[in-house]
Amino acid sequence: DPWQRRDFATPSGATLRVTATPARHGPAGIEPLAGDVIGFVISSLQPARDLVWVTGDTVWYDGTREVARRFDPAAILLFAGAARTRGPFHLTMDTNDAVEAAAAFPNAAVVPVHHAGWAHFSQSQEDLERTFAALGLADRLRPVTPGGKTRVTVTWRER
Repeated sequence: DPWQRRDFATPSGATLRVTATPARHGPAGIEPLAGDVIGFVISSLQPARDLVWVTGDTVWYDGTREVARRFDPAAILLFAGAARTRGPFHLTMDTNDAVEAAAAFPNAAVVPVHHAGWAHFSQSQEDLERTFAALGLADRLRPVTPGGKTRVTVTWRER
């Protein structure tokens, strides 16, 4: 369930907190067809900072806006691609949703994931790159290569 959390000790003795966050796999009312989904935020407790939000399979909606009100992550792993399998609506974030997420999390690097490799994706990483560039947000996007390694450098902000 959203907002449940659990703390984990790391080998170095630090504590990480994983907090479940709301997600919705499509438009309002899709739950009986698509099932329940969830995202999560990983935070450090010493020092207190939100490290990363993994959106999960979701669109941008009131539940994800609430994540922005509660957390200030350094990076977002954003499930993009505007997946379409059950009609004319998308089940994961499209370029507009990604821009909304970037605006709601102005301090976060945006790392688009889960947008290639299946036929049901209707938008590509290139679509995201063009959209972010057109809106002057290209420096916020951190594209990754499937199977490759990517280092995301971020500036930490204390909570």
